[in-house]
Amino acid sequence: MKTPPVTIRSPGLDEVEVAWFAPLCDDDFEFLGVKDPRLKSTWEHASKIVRTAERAGFQNILCPSGYVVGQDTLSFAAAVAPQTEKISLLTAVRCGEVWPPMLGRAVATLDHILQGRLTINIISSELPGESLDSAGRYRRSREVIEILRQAWTQDRIQFHGEFYQLDLPSFPAKPYQQNGGPLLYFGGYSPDALALCAEHCDVYLMWPETEQRLAEMMREVSARAAQHGRTLDFGLRVHVIVRETEAEARAHARDLVSKLDDAVGASIRGRSLDAKSLGVARQAEMRAGADDEGFVEPLLWTGVGRARSGCGGALVGNPDQIVAKLERYMDMGIRAFIFSGYPHLEECELFARHVLPRLKTCKLAAAQGRIPETAPCTPLGSGPRI
Repeated sequence: MKTPPVTIRSPGLDEVEVAWFAPLCDDDFEFLGVKDPRLKSTWEHASKIVRTAERAGFQNILCPSGYVVGQDTLSFAAAVAPQTEKISLLTAVRCGEVWPPMLGRAVATLDHILQGRLTINIISSELPGESLDSAGRYRRSREVIEILRQAWTQDRIQFHGEFYQLDLPSFPAKPYQQNGGPLLYFGGYSPDALALCAEHCDVYLMWPETEQRLAEMMREVSARAAQHGRTLDFGLRVHVIVRETEAEARAHARDLVSKLDDAVGASIRGRSLDAKSLGVARQAEMRAGADDEGFVEPLLWTGVGRARSGCGGALVGNPDQIVAKLERYMDMGIRAFIFSGYPHLEECELFARHVLPRLKTCKLAAAQGRIPETAPCTPLGSGPRI
């Protein structure tokens, strides 16, 4: 692997973490915008995707959070954890939804159930029913993260901030993972988001954009982290359509949006809690710059974004093309991928058949020494009862 052009936390790592997606929040379709009862966000459907991803060899799976007809993320993760043995759960936490000490305890419990296979996706979107400006949401997220860090690294939580005033023991929130606790994955594009990520998070997640814009963002975030004496790893959240031939892949992309009514697509995009974020605006800008078939650069198709807020691009091609594209991203310094496709179960199996065996994979948490070989000396581990 080439030396990446930005400073990253794992520069010598010639492996990547490859994750799939569990559609907890009403986000599974055969044809975008057309509801299919078979693909509802039920426990049976979503948990089957997790088990399938584990059998296929994925190292992690994103369990998203949103206030739509679907499942609560922490509840789902706790229920599916005993059904897995190897895969990690990238569990989304919407900062402010749970009182931080109790969130810390929930995270510690889940991390012990998983024996260190927990990663956290920090979300700073509005909470259902509230209206808090972007800067305020990121200030609140900062406080939540700082409280969790205290719980994971100190004997006592002592915090006095704008949103939280705390002074209490940290033992109930001690996680299974050591050396800093579960890795924090984070996405956001505003200046407040970048400042928070640079100072406190471990993996900066990006949505698909042109390689040039991804590289620009990576350089900016890396420079911000360096101001705090830190380095980060970078991840890409992107959809994928892989078939034996490029023509077949493009045909599936066309089929996916063949029944999409633009008004329905706009409604789907608008109901998301992050619909007005800068990241979503950048996805719309990318879509506006695409060619007549929806491609903004070779293999990067923007059609998914017509009916989805957030990640709105897909890699479309044959296995050789997709692997080559991923290797370009890896050369840039990307060390984590979170893939998805529609329908999620079928596309998970196709990606695992055509692409996954050709990638050298790892868990970033293991590579960074977070997961102990034996149960840690915590109240929920091998330590004494406190």
